[in-house]
Amino acid sequence: MNLFKFISAIVTRVLFILVSLIGLLRVTWVKQDRNYWLLTLLLLPLIIEMIITLKRRQGQDYKWFSPPILTFLISIIPSIWILELDHQLNTANEPECKKLDSWDSLRGLVNQSRFGENQTDSDYIKKFNEVLSAVCSNDWILALHQIVLILLIMGKWLLPLGGGVTRDELSQLLLIFVGTAADILEFTSETLRDVTEESFLLVYIILAVWTWSMLQFPLHLAVVNSASDSEGDVSSREDTLLARHSTDIWNVVEALFIQDGPFLVVRLTVMIHFNVFHQMLAFFAFKNFLVVILNLYRLVVICQDFRPSSHEPVSSSSVP
Repeated sequence: MNLFKFISAIVTRVLFILVSLIGLLRVTWVKQDRNYWLLTLLLLPLIIEMIITLKRRQGQDYKWFSPPILTFLISIIPSIWILELDHQLNTANEPECKKLDSWDSLRGLVNQSRFGENQTDSDYIKKFNEVLSAVCSNDWILALHQIVLILLIMGKWLLPLGGGVTRDELSQLLLIFVGTAADILEFTSETLRDVTEESFLLVYIILAVWTWSMLQFPLHLAVVNSASDSEGDVSSREDTLLARHSTDIWNVVEALFIQDGPFLVVRLTVMIHFNVFHQMLAFFAFKNFLVVILNLYRLVVICQDFRPSSHEPVSSSSVP
């Protein structure tokens, strides 16, 4: 096994486990219940996947699917759900806290976390709890969202390439991941601000759509070309719309059913059903609407362009 691939595979999964443990630590501290440490059982699929991949595939990822990213999402998403629900339930009862919205507040937090001389173990624990409670819960949750999305991008970059995946395809996939992560973070952070006490059901809807949209990251169908496996046997492969435009069609499917389509439905629900309206909500809803319309237009163009090309072999064979 290549040493660099082995180290990359191990380091990536260790980072996944570390971030999941940080999320669980925050959950147990917020809920004041050690039973939540049972959620560490969700790390078992990630550990088992690591052992199997290192043993059977020498650390290489799969071509169209990434098991380590999926198992990481399984381990971290429940923690984010618990933190978001607890924050929305107890927003009015939260104590005073420090928002990390300026350099002064950040420097103040760093100074507060410094330890003095001759500190005992109980002093360290007390100081640690003070730092945890000083930061606003909303900032904690936002930071966890950001770390997870950044780690998904960096993790895919560090993971050894799957069989048949080129560096060009990987670079395209990483660029797609960056844009997807920005849209998802904007969706959760902006839309959750519109939740009121009378519309708590909206929290479940937003988190469900967010969870559904995160499933884009383990899938690589938007870039990887299925034709690369059989470049030398093009003539024997059936010439169908799906075979020729698989990546384009998958991009349309992602936009319509996994990201922009569900985001548009949620934002329209917020504006119409929950009677919430402001400038940014309207802008992002219109942006999602444009993406949906343009992808539908793209799908129509692909279908129309495929029709004449499918008849080309017939017309050429009729010529003597």
